[in-house]
Amino acid sequence: MSALRPLILRQIALQGPLGIADYMLLCLLHPAHGYYTTRDPLGVAGDFTTAPEISQMFGEMLGLSLAQIWMDQGRPAPFALAELGPGRGTLMADALRATARVPGFHAAMRLHLIEASPVLRARQAETLAPFAPHFHDSADTLPDSPLFLLANEFFDALPIRQFLRRGDGWAERMVGAQDGALCFGLAPPVPLAALAGRLADTAEGEMVETCQPAQPIMAAIAARIAARGGAALVIDYGDWRSRGDTLQALRAHRFDHPLAHPGEADLTAHVDFEALALAAQPLHAEALTPQGVFLEALGMGARAHALAERLEGAARDAHLAAYRRLTHGREMGHLFKVLGLRRATDPALPGFKT
Repeated sequence: MSALRPLILRQIALQGPLGIADYMLLCLLHPAHGYYTTRDPLGVAGDFTTAPEISQMFGEMLGLSLAQIWMDQGRPAPFALAELGPGRGTLMADALRATARVPGFHAAMRLHLIEASPVLRARQAETLAPFAPHFHDSADTLPDSPLFLLANEFFDALPIRQFLRRGDGWAERMVGAQDGALCFGLAPPVPLAALAGRLADTAEGEMVETCQPAQPIMAAIAARIAARGGAALVIDYGDWRSRGDTLQALRAHRFDHPLAHPGEADLTAHVDFEALALAAQPLHAEALTPQGVFLEALGMGARAHALAERLEGAARDAHLAAYRRLTHGREMGHLFKVLGLRRATDPALPGFKT
């Protein structure tokens, strides 16, 4: 049985039902039993695999894209190269390897990583040791300098709240207890000014999700880019606007019920990219682009086939399968989207549909 379950049940007994955001926060970041604070969740031995672990080409394309943006903006020096939630450091390691021959890029770069997990932070420090990364608990402490930032599958793990439309009000979904087990329930419906605009595009009984922690993170990033230049690339699964119940749990690479194994399964939800873009104002948001379209526009197809020519047999098949998984519309190519942010006066970012 999950070590966290009795603690959550005790808290519910003492204080009443938990909002989904509070439940997610306990499950993911409890200091003793939280999912991210106690383990490396990635890879075959973990619970899920992210794009950088699928193929080196993913990080290479993103790194070269940021290098091109840096050159388009006049090669500012020094600048901060940052990543939100860097996992094992794989994406950044691939990006830095690919940009090693870009004149002046590494000399001007100062590496900054925002990571809450002590386990993953130790892994990142080892992987990226040659680049002397600076670690941060939040985006608020990033330096006041031009900022070129990556965020891959970061915002999907931030705690969300869920609201079910009831007439002109919204009933918040809660986690309660019944017969010693965790269960979902609803709070009484109330009007919510923050969701007043969603009454026009939702019907009775439809669910809307909000992610309040994402707003100050994006605002801190946007403030630095607006003041000093740079860009942000946000890659995640989701769509332009939140609609429906997208809360999900992954355990041992299989879908799990979100209440089944608290602290032992990854909890995520689809990203509302419109909310991120609004929080990033006054930055300009490039047209939201499917991951597959974005990677192909950056030249991943040519890179994949060039690498394939050096391989044969099972190695070649695995390489091409990884390329397909990242770009094909029926795999990660359409579900995952890319949001690009820049100052309106700076050149357009490469890879985005127009």
